Amino acid sequence: MYAQELAATARAMMARGKGLLAADESNGTCNKRFEQVGIPTTEEMRRAYRDMLLTTPGINECLSGVILFDETIRQTTKSGVPFANHLMQIGIIPGIKLDKGAKPLAGHPNETVTEGLDGLRDRIAEYYQMGARFAKWRAVYTIDGDRLPSRSCIETNAHALARYAALCQEGGLVPIVEPEVLINGNHTLERSYDVHRDVLKVVFDQLFVQDVDFDKMILKPSMVVSGLECPQQASVEDVARATVKCLKECVPSAVPGCAFLSGGQSAERATAHLNAMNAIFKDELPWTLTFSYARALQQPAMEAWKGNDANVSSAQQLFHIRAKLNSAASQGQYTPEMETEMKAVTV
Repeated sequence: MYAQELAATARAMMARGKGLLAADESNGTCNKRFEQVGIPTTEEMRRAYRDMLLTTPGINECLSGVILFDETIRQTTKSGVPFANHLMQIGIIPGIKLDKGAKPLAGHPNETVTEGLDGLRDRIAEYYQMGARFAKWRAVYTIDGDRLPSRSCIETNAHALARYAALCQEGGLVPIVEPEVLINGNHTLERSYDVHRDVLKVVFDQLFVQDVDFDKMILKPSMVVSGLECPQQASVEDVARATVKCLKECVPSAVPGCAFLSGGQSAERATAHLNAMNAIFKDELPWTLTFSYARALQQPAMEAWKGNDANVSSAQQLFHIRAKLNSAASQGQYTPEMETEMKAVTV
């Protein structure tokens, strides 16, 4: 029923030089970030913050889509236009976070399974009517030596991701499949590679079993990086090579693109890693490699805004510049010298 629309949407999401903004933080997560910079944690401030980001002039030059949270898709811009409608008017595809968050996995301490399958078909229908044309579901995996992630965690989350993706395609939404291997820990680049490979292989096995069409979905992977506490941090080039090698081993060529999460990396590091992948491998890749960042796009703007209307213009400039830098990185055209434009903006 939706085959042509889904394929066209997936291709549009992976348009050259564009990526996705993940503005789907839960209220709790958004409030924690607000508290860190002194912003009141109210519904109106969350609305005003998203309004500041999504009404940034020229942002449609860098973004193909925005992932919204349930609260946000029901809110409006300052001028009273529903956010989903506003995005469509400026040529950006609205999306929605569908999962209900990671919960403790029974019998497996320190591991989680993402919940939200109950009632999902009805939620998909509602969001489609509200204008959403793609969705996101995040699964989380922790590395702890050779012990974690367990096989149970990998397989349980892969099954949920696949069932979610199948329901999305049935209901007209392009599924973003997000298996995030957390950056926390002291694991090496090599151990990170092994876990990413194991996770992705099982995810795509389950997607195949659930009859998910690979050309009508987007993968949102984490990058193969050293753990934050690892004494030997991999270089930008090593991360790029390990990540692309893993994707080549695991991701079918029919998938239109991979939109990376930033996963706790600094804004500059996430941009440099994405750029290196595209600069080194250029036309060798069967899929588009781009970004689907949250903090790595938003944090400088949030810190500049501080909930103050007088700071909106400067905050929007920072957000636009960060998006432009990642647009360049998605084409292998970013250089560290380009970061000076960020420093020129004053609040």
